[in-house]
Amino acid sequence: MQAKLTSGQIALAAAKRIVTLAYEKKASHIGGALSVKDILAVLYADILRYDPAVPGSPGRDRLFYSKGHACMALYAVLCETGFFNEDMLNTFTADGSYFTSHVNHKVPGIELSTGSLGHAFGVACGVALAANRKHQSHRVYVILSDGELDEGSNWEAFLFAAHHRLSNMVVIIDYNKVQSFGTVNEVMGLEPLADKLRSFGWDTTEIDGHDHEALRKTFASAAESQKPVAVIAHTIKGKGVSFMEGKLEWHYKSPSSAQWQEALASLEQNNV
Repeated sequence: MQAKLTSGQIALAAAKRIVTLAYEKKASHIGGALSVKDILAVLYADILRYDPAVPGSPGRDRLFYSKGHACMALYAVLCETGFFNEDMLNTFTADGSYFTSHVNHKVPGIELSTGSLGHAFGVACGVALAANRKHQSHRVYVILSDGELDEGSNWEAFLFAAHHRLSNMVVIIDYNKVQSFGTVNEVMGLEPLADKLRSFGWDTTEIDGHDHEALRKTFASAAESQKPVAVIAHTIKGKGVSFMEGKLEWHYKSPSSAQWQEALASLEQNNV
């Protein structure tokens, strides 16, 4: 039996897969994939209940990955944790492949096809409410992008979850502060974000979204709350690749051959 990987091992392997897929497939959204990879790595290494051999197990925790455009991060982490093999992942964006450029529910381990921003959170609220009413023990996690909070449907979902006291729900905001057409502050400022979420009735925490120990402790303690939990994870777009960090153009660009090799070297040097 293969030894279970640590969150650090998953994060580094996933980061390498992300930059390689972006280079080989000329794919976009590398920056947002790198900003969320640590969050995913900790969830799959230490927090979520799942069985990659039975992806639809009724007792599994549900992860709704609302920032579906950053699909390479979730695909990479699912590959590292045994949901499918590398050969399957390497069909990414090929004609007829289930590994589409926004996450696809036909891929093992993915709950919902996403990428139409603002949709997944509402679906997740319904799943969490149903679990409560059926006295089921699984938990529901949602990963949102910061720019996605420009969508009003997410704020309706925040109200809904608090009203129904969905304490089995954790929302994680990948707050890398750069969205498709500029910085979050330039496009539509979110601050004071934590105060807003608390005023909506959420148990809210702000952490470094690349600090694995902080992520672990925060996710573990969420089960003790009597309210839905919001985790504002402060991250860096393009994290681990020095020339990509915080740069708007890496929302869309794919690396050249030289940039791909430089990115891999940067990940190794930064031990990301």
